Amino acid sequence: MTKRSEQEIVETKHVTFDAVRLENGSRFGPVTIAYESYGELNPEKTNAILVLHALSGDAHAAGLHHGAKKPGWWDAMIGPGKALDTDKYFIICSNVLGGCQGSTGPESVDPKTGRPYALEFPFITIWDMVRCQKELISSLGIEKLLCVIGGSMGGMQALAWLARFPGHIRGAIPIATALKHSPQQIAFDEVGRQAIMADSDWKAGRYYGGPGPAKGLALARMIGHITYMSDVSMGEKFGRQRKGTAEEFKFNAADFEVEGYLHHHGENFVKRFDANSYLYITKAMDRFDAARGKEFSETLQGTKARVLVIAFKSDWLYPAYQSKEIVKACKLAGVEASYCEIDSTYGHDAFLLETKEETQLISHFLKKLYYEYEVTGPYEL
Repeated sequence: MTKRSEQEIVETKHVTFDAVRLENGSRFGPVTIAYESYGELNPEKTNAILVLHALSGDAHAAGLHHGAKKPGWWDAMIGPGKALDTDKYFIICSNVLGGCQGSTGPESVDPKTGRPYALEFPFITIWDMVRCQKELISSLGIEKLLCVIGGSMGGMQALAWLARFPGHIRGAIPIATALKHSPQQIAFDEVGRQAIMADSDWKAGRYYGGPGPAKGLALARMIGHITYMSDVSMGEKFGRQRKGTAEEFKFNAADFEVEGYLHHHGENFVKRFDANSYLYITKAMDRFDAARGKEFSETLQGTKARVLVIAFKSDWLYPAYQSKEIVKACKLAGVEASYCEIDSTYGHDAFLLETKEETQLISHFLKKLYYEYEVTGPYEL
């Protein structure tokens, strides 16, 4: 792929594997993974960076799809001269296993029955998602990634790469994430799942071909959006501004601007996301433990990859103490790790919005990583 301009049209590509071995030991297939790439892979194949998306993300991280007006979800970070500079690096982003934007998930057709898998889809984990990413990278002829980077659930995937495939990455940048979910994080996810399953149109997951649980999925997304913002950011964005007058009050209509915002995002989410995927992915997040019941420092013993951990002061969904736990484990294991806590009022959404500060940190980290790779060469796998 040639170097991209600001408004370059990009296409989602797909790769299909006959089967992949899941964390539970079973083999599942066929598996299709959707992905996009930006920039050029150099002849030595040493400049590849894997971008890992969050819960509601997908493979479309940058550029424009044909006929679309809105660019990819991290377009401010990917492109010529940006943090993930496509004049230097080859950027890859794939939709996770279990997703609903081109990768195999619950709404995919089971070749054995000719019907969507629905809840017959196997339980998948963050580790399974990373295994599929490793298969994708191998299919592209890339033995070692320069870096893996992602926020929120993407950060969990970065940690899984560190734990499972440390010899196949040069660096990792987990952003606004955790080694494992706290009870509060699990609680919010469970409320979202219950909202979906309480919708009469969910039909025990067999809603394909008819109306889906739109109200339940929209409510789950509304709950999620509350946790993504902060008290300060909500106050600055909405205050107590009303959508109408007090006389126009109705229970079934948005009264305050913040209510209208939540309704809008809930309704839009339903148009692009599958409810069963939401169930599967949030459960995978809740059950993730980067250390697998041990100390993460034990898991990282012998790891040579460098790590940059980024957190945000106002993020109460993934508070900074969880990022500090990652750094502490790295230090105890002798892994070179840097930590930066950005003073932002955006809450958890800051990892998508504080692009200026992130660009400075990430550009410097990658520049050093790539320079050392070019000077010293790859270390032993």
